[in-house]
Amino acid sequence: MKPIALLASLLALCGPAARAEPVTYLIEPTHTSITWEVLHFGTSTSRGRFARVQGQVVLDRAARTGEVSVEIDATAMDTGIGPFNARLKAADLLATTEHPKAWFVAGRLRFDGERVSEVPGELTLRGTSAPVSLKAVRFNCYRNPLFGREVCGGDFEATVKRSDFGMSFGLPFVADEVLLRVQVEAVRQAP
Repeated sequence: MKPIALLASLLALCGPAARAEPVTYLIEPTHTSITWEVLHFGTSTSRGRFARVQGQVVLDRAARTGEVSVEIDATAMDTGIGPFNARLKAADLLATTEHPKAWFVAGRLRFDGERVSEVPGELTLRGTSAPVSLKAVRFNCYRNPLFGREVCGGDFEATVKRSDFGMSFGLPFVADEVLLRVQVEAVRQAP
């Protein structure tokens, strides 16, 4: 048998090559939140949290591809101070009456080896969209004993300018740059 025919026969016996398959993960709300930090008068840092987040991640670690779709309930933003919450939700800041939802979508992921290293996407807030790239501080997948399924997630960070979304109230006394910290875990769904 010729070497080429022998190689073809051996490959046929091995079966089809392993294919990459995308897997859908639903964001687990009790392990997911988005916090923000902004410098106030160059003195202290104001902080808040978007507690209600839902969405999904489609991940193919073998092919190193993926996409993200997240809905954020802007009305659930909380600083722990009722009057401050109300002020931040006003029309010249978050405008939650007119825009109760925000979204983050990403059509691709960047990998460092098998781990997600960055999620370049688009944030829509107050009806305005701007590019935002979330950098992974850490990323991991594990089998969750509570759910009995694989869970993937991590901590991600990005800095955005609030003026890019039409929130210029208080500038320059309240900084334009806002640090976003995203804690997320998502549960693998059945195929």
